[in-house]
Amino acid sequence: MFTKLTKSVFLSSFFFVLSSIEGTAQCAMCRAVLETEESGLPAEAVNDGIVYLMAFPYILLIVVGTVIYRIIKGKKKKSKA
Repeated sequence: MFTKLTKSVFLSSFFFVLSSIEGTAQCAMCRAVLETEESGLPAEAVNDGIVYLMAFPYILLIVVGTVIYRIIKGKKKKSKA
């Protein structure tokens, strides 16, 4: 029905439209704290929390990747011996 080119053009334009939408997702409590504080300390705390939450998926990927690599490497050694 659709050619490969048509599908890829459609998907590319779809993702382009989605990526151009401005995201303003923030919980009401965080927004209230960040807008009322003038010292900037709560804003730094929120930023630190975001970095903290962002780090765990990468750490998990590294650990899982290392485990899989060692399993595959161990199977190759056993098959050669």
